[in-house]
Amino acid sequence: MKQNKKSNPVRSNTGTNENQDAVPIPFQIQGDPDSEDMTSKAEAPFGTQSLLRGLQIMEMLSNFPNGCPLAKLVELCDMNKSTAHRLLQGLQSAGYVTNAPTPGSYRLTTKCVAVGKKALDSLNIIHVAAHHLEALNIETGETVNLSFREGDHAILIYKLESTIGMIRTRAYIGQHLPMYCSGMGKIFLAYDHPTHVARYWQEHKNHIVPLTPSTITNETAMQEELATIRQDGYALDREENGLGMWCIAAPIFNFQHQVEYAVSLAVSTASLNQSNLTKLIERVCQTAAQISQELAG
Repeated sequence: MKQNKKSNPVRSNTGTNENQDAVPIPFQIQGDPDSEDMTSKAEAPFGTQSLLRGLQIMEMLSNFPNGCPLAKLVELCDMNKSTAHRLLQGLQSAGYVTNAPTPGSYRLTTKCVAVGKKALDSLNIIHVAAHHLEALNIETGETVNLSFREGDHAILIYKLESTIGMIRTRAYIGQHLPMYCSGMGKIFLAYDHPTHVARYWQEHKNHIVPLTPSTITNETAMQEELATIRQDGYALDREENGLGMWCIAAPIFNFQHQVEYAVSLAVSTASLNQSNLTKLIERVCQTAAQISQELAG
């Protein structure tokens, strides 16, 4: 196997997760954020102001599984209390939001899970890839992930937990993974148009920060990393997103030979060595190739 460009030895740091929780994408809402009646103002391209604000509240609540106080929600969403309360009442009546155990707090309901599950089920990739991913999980015993690209994030859409050891990643289905420091994210950057990579780096420069000592935050170094990924056909997250975990990722090509999905294996640093790393890389690449072949018909 080609020697890694980063010669970090496999360490036994105690860590938590290959994927840190991503900051939700802020909604861009035109007009006065504190106005009670926005209908007279220019509506956003894809819906009314109230609809976008309601979605903003739901996305923010998704970060608070035990509930978020109304005052905190108002602050995070940058809207006044009466507007937030009115929207929450609407979401409650529709069954998407309910009161949390803590007085004055709100949380999402399982109706959101049902809607998300239907959206995932509509993705043909799950039906095509599931048995290949299950085989990879059974053979290696490691955590298996599948993602697709949406905008400037990799979205986790399928996960199989490790069957060996006690370490569990905190990654969850629906999670937005940053592309610069995750294995699957680097796959999407590597197979994107070069000008798009430069644009990504420019637009996200304030959020491209070192999460660990191994995180790549220099654009030139990342361009070199992406060139290596294209040459080798796989990407490595060498504890770049969190200590204690490596991630091995490979691209899944559609019938137009475009990379729409990526598969990854999360492996504990403590259990990793050069010999099994080589074998795991080969197995991840083989799985990605098998899924690509089915998608190509």
